[in-house]
Amino acid sequence: MIEKMQHFYGFTSTPFGRNLAPGMLHRHAAHGEAVARIGWCVAERRIGVITGEVGAGKTVAVRAALSTLDKSRYTIIYLPNPTVGVRGIHHQVVAALGGQPLVHHATLVPQTADALATEQAERGRTPVLVIDEAHLLDQAQLESIRMLTNHDMDSTSPFACLLVGQPTLRRRMKMGALAALDQRIGLRYAMPPMTPDETGSYLRHHLGLAGRSDTLFSDDAAALIHQTSRGYPRAVNNLALQALVAAFADDKTIVDESSARIAVTEVTAE
Repeated sequence: MIEKMQHFYGFTSTPFGRNLAPGMLHRHAAHGEAVARIGWCVAERRIGVITGEVGAGKTVAVRAALSTLDKSRYTIIYLPNPTVGVRGIHHQVVAALGGQPLVHHATLVPQTADALATEQAERGRTPVLVIDEAHLLDQAQLESIRMLTNHDMDSTSPFACLLVGQPTLRRRMKMGALAALDQRIGLRYAMPPMTPDETGSYLRHHLGLAGRSDTLFSDDAAALIHQTSRGYPRAVNNLALQALVAAFADDKTIVDESSARIAVTEVTAE
């Protein structure tokens, strides 16, 4: 079905895919702002909190920002699953830096701090710890991350840390029990959705990557996709691809509002 649709519309690849190289990403305002702020946070070795609704493009922005880093000067430690507990986070950090994690928690904690400091001081590479789905971190995990930033009598941190998650993360940081961590946050950015114009540009951009530079989505179809997706890129991707399939099934050369409405029904149906 997808291959026939690609041939019908003259695509060189399936549009609205997820596996795009950083240089191919659509650079709407929120994406560009996030990338710039993340770059500053990493350079200053600070803790950053990047939040947004599901599908807002948080991880995509982080990936784009990290892709610009000099690999000889930075070591990326990406933790996609924060539900491993305090010990699990320390274990993964040590392993990512080439160490053999110690068994006992009392020795694993200083081993982790030493590994981060050594990477920066002796190897000349700044560790960048990225924790995705960080809204799932519990209080003990968040406190352990704060403790790792204690270095050189609390004057500097040997690493940068990006906590990436849903809006509940930002609200949790304001809890009194996490006040010490909240005071160390150097970057806070809540990613907003795309505007209607940006959604239209987003659609054209992805169609262009797939080999179509002309108009394929009608203005009404693009408006409906924006309204339903609320301007969040992942939802736009899903709706746009389903609208293309619906238009192809009806042998239409243009994705019109009726095709977009079919997509909305299919994607939002319970």
